[in-house]
Amino acid sequence: MLIGVLSDTHDRLPAIDAALALFTARDVEAVIHPGDVIAPFAARRLAKLAVPLHITYGNNDGEREGLAEVLPQIQDGPLWVTLDNRRILVHHFIGWCSPEDIARADVVITGHTHEVVQERRGESLRLNPGECCGWVTDRCTVALMDTTDLSVEVCELKL
Repeated sequence: MLIGVLSDTHDRLPAIDAALALFTARDVEAVIHPGDVIAPFAARRLAKLAVPLHITYGNNDGEREGLAEVLPQIQDGPLWVTLDNRRILVHHFIGWCSPEDIARADVVITGHTHEVVQERRGESLRLNPGECCGWVTDRCTVALMDTTDLSVEVCELKL
């Protein structure tokens, strides 16, 4: 199963659109976003996804009521998702995850730092797709994760 992962979109609509176009072109079956959408107008782009969206709030998602109106599935982390028999822990920041939760997860997906992390720890994977917005690093990145072997392809979006 191919999953699209994006984080820290920070209202940058062209980057969100490019990410969603990539996910559609690659036939992802689900999308995971560990937070920092920011505003409901940006969330409306994510709400148009034709595949399931699993999403948590980030530390900059202040307009929670408006976000929840557009994305009723959004919640505080930790969020547990099971896809293709993989236990996936989703939270905005790795530092907010308990050691017990990390130990139980096959995959830990976070954001917050705006830096790409793709790290295997034994049989588990830690993944931060970097920042979709590109505001901090000047790189708009997302990830494609295959649940079969937990392989990851980090993709830089061209805007």
